[in-house]
Amino acid sequence: MGLPKVHRLKHWRDFKTIYSQGKRFRGNTLAIILLPQATAPTQVGISISRKVSKKAVVRNLIKRRIRHACRTLLPSLEPGWQIIIAVRYGATECEYEHFLQELKRLLIQAEVFHGH
Repeated sequence: MGLPKVHRLKHWRDFKTIYSQGKRFRGNTLAIILLPQATAPTQVGISISRKVSKKAVVRNLIKRRIRHACRTLLPSLEPGWQIIIAVRYGATECEYEHFLQELKRLLIQAEVFHGH
């Protein structure tokens, strides 16, 4: 099960705008780029390059794990943000729990997570 439609970031123009104007936070295997938006629910997009893995099966597995982590953390996120999660090298070895912990740490660092 993926993210709800209202929380998905899909259009390439949105990705381009966020990459050019957003604020970046980097972890070991993930990076997030954030841009505030007015009066809308938080939207999340996942970006993974072929440089991470040549195999689409591996890239799709990583995306599914990150989507599941996003769905878990989504109720705790502040509304009104557009977030791109960019996967970095070395993510092919990671399991779901690692993505969940790193994503939570990056969102806390970005001050988008409730209670922090």
